[in-house]
Amino acid sequence: MKHAQNPKKKVKQIGGDKVLSVQNHPLSHPPIEMKLFKKISLALVLVLGVLVWAAFNNHDDPPAVGDVAPDFTLVSNEGTEVTLSMYKGQWVVLYFYPKDFTSGCTIQARGFQRDMEQYIERNAVILGVSVDDVDSHASFCEEESLTFKLLADTEADVSDMYGSVRGLADAKISARNTFVINPAGFVAEVFLGVKPTPHSEEVLTTLARLQAK
Repeated sequence: MKHAQNPKKKVKQIGGDKVLSVQNHPLSHPPIEMKLFKKISLALVLVLGVLVWAAFNNHDDPPAVGDVAPDFTLVSNEGTEVTLSMYKGQWVVLYFYPKDFTSGCTIQARGFQRDMEQYIERNAVILGVSVDDVDSHASFCEEESLTFKLLADTEADVSDMYGSVRGLADAKISARNTFVINPAGFVAEVFLGVKPTPHSEEVLTTLARLQAK
């Protein structure tokens, strides 16, 4: 009867000590299955990461400069319906933002409010849109003393219409995009993925350029 071969033992001299090492032991090398599992796991993580990135960075088909601005009706922080076409004859700064009370959105709203007099001088109104509800908008406007309207796009339909949706299903939020609409109702300028500051200054500079034509 053959006996199972014992792992080879090898004695190494390290300094004044002798160290016993075992070669060809089943545990001395990770099994092939474990290496394959790690590779598959890494691939799945990478695929999931790509899917999450795609879901939360969606800027598909926003209206382009020269397009008719899609009309819509939403309820404002004041509890009244607001229709975009009501503002024909005025410039409209339609800005989409992710969420009330968050730091970036608060900074952005404060910038618009700070410069409100300049917008009035340029015959421009500001309309903010997010998926927050009317009560959230009312609280946000009260806390930040905002005098422009915030519109509740709770189903993200208008955000989607303007190519400004991020996320999927119940996790949808509005992307931080801005559309400048001229008095005739056409898109005059588009800002995608804007930074909260100095965005108001950028919009005012754009209005000055557009109105100088």
